[in-house]
Amino acid sequence: MSSDEAWSTPSNDALLLSLVSPSTTGVKAIGHSFHPKFTYSIFGDSEEIFGYKNLEINLQYNASDMRPNLSVTYSKQFPAVGETEATDITGILRELLPDVAFQKKKEFETAVSSLRKDWTPPGKLAKTFRCHGNTFEIWKGNLADPAVKQVVSRIQILAPLFIEGGTTINVDDSDADRWTVFLLYQKKRTSNDADSNPYIFAGYSTVYRFFHFRPLTPPVSPSESDVEKATLAQDFDLSELPCRSRISQFIILPLFQGKGLGLRLYSHIFGEYIQHPQTVEITVEDPNEAFDDLRDISDLHYLRQLPEFRALRINTAITIPKVGAAPNNIVDQAAYDAVRAKAKMAPRQFARVLEMHLMSQLPEPVRPGISPEKQATKATKEQEHEYRLWRLILKKRIYKHNKDALGELEIPERIAKLEETVSSVEFDYARLLIKAEEQLKNMAEDERKHGAAVTAADGISGSVANGKRKATEDEAEPASKKARVEDE
Repeated sequence: MSSDEAWSTPSNDALLLSLVSPSTTGVKAIGHSFHPKFTYSIFGDSEEIFGYKNLEINLQYNASDMRPNLSVTYSKQFPAVGETEATDITGILRELLPDVAFQKKKEFETAVSSLRKDWTPPGKLAKTFRCHGNTFEIWKGNLADPAVKQVVSRIQILAPLFIEGGTTINVDDSDADRWTVFLLYQKKRTSNDADSNPYIFAGYSTVYRFFHFRPLTPPVSPSESDVEKATLAQDFDLSELPCRSRISQFIILPLFQGKGLGLRLYSHIFGEYIQHPQTVEITVEDPNEAFDDLRDISDLHYLRQLPEFRALRINTAITIPKVGAAPNNIVDQAAYDAVRAKAKMAPRQFARVLEMHLMSQLPEPVRPGISPEKQATKATKEQEHEYRLWRLILKKRIYKHNKDALGELEIPERIAKLEETVSSVEFDYARLLIKAEEQLKNMAEDERKHGAAVTAADGISGSVANGKRKATEDEAEPASKKARVEDE
């Protein structure tokens, strides 16, 4: 082992986070402590901290108002040699934590015990629900509200720690009023612990409003960013203008994962913006695999509540030409566009969910599944024709979104690659449909045990997908607001 390695500590192991509440001896931990998933954006790509022996970085949060307190301990520090010195841990974390995090532990404990027992989260109570026998609340606020801003400044270090590529928000931006914050709390019974505030922070999500320009006279129109600048310069009330509402950060703390809370929070946010008249589309900022699952299945569940969505069918009367372009009217385009506009989904997301639904409606002998074994029942020619039409829908979308990459391949290789991708998507859709059914059963069981009503607004949870789906052209927004998503 080199001398440098002897002084290096994995930053993911060194950093430990915990929620605490007041006790007679100071503070006590709620549940187990947990390590971050990522620290490379803070301590470097190697995720190593140099210069300490037995290093421990403890970041404690008061479970209610999320007041942080940072403690850095070690048994020995590397003596500086020339320009080589120990990592300035406190200096680095000052860029991500508010000043209050660096108070002495005694001051932190005093502040925790002094918090009003009737303290409530900032913003307005948006929803109360029961999950696994516990009561949870979603509070909604705006970043322009000083109380909301304070909480966000305290918790947003969680974004780079638990979201791959996650970034923080500039809470002092002049456009703070365009950020909506949803805070998820468990509310426990106060009778069991009269000295503690009943609220325990469980997770949060942020949503940013992008001005949505829809050109009236194509093809020559100014860019969306130019129109936005010109519009804002005219002193318009942005809240009354058409917008895309984009879910930016989305985190459920490890203590509360695996309970379906991510789906509850997402479904509530989605439901709010469905009812928001100015929102034209609801999008997500570069979701990861777990969130892709949650979003796909929850959106599928929501759309299946709409009669006009269920009415979308494959037109089996269409003949597939032996040569030339595939037909464009396999699904009625006018009806398709009307449902997508009502659901406020970006084109690619709506297309995926519809493909998944239509696949579930295929006759059993031709319906793709997760098993490589062939169906025992032989398919009729009509059933095979319907399946080929469905695959054409899928192929056209995949080719459109990968046109440049596929265009670089020779035709035989292009065809093979497209077929391979279609088969992969078929498998993923089959997996998601099975997961959807499982989650419906789980939610029904939770309702039976705890009396938590299952509604369309509750959505369905998902699991980790096989691949990552990047934000595409129909969902793209300025990168300056980028913050990825982490769920369960």
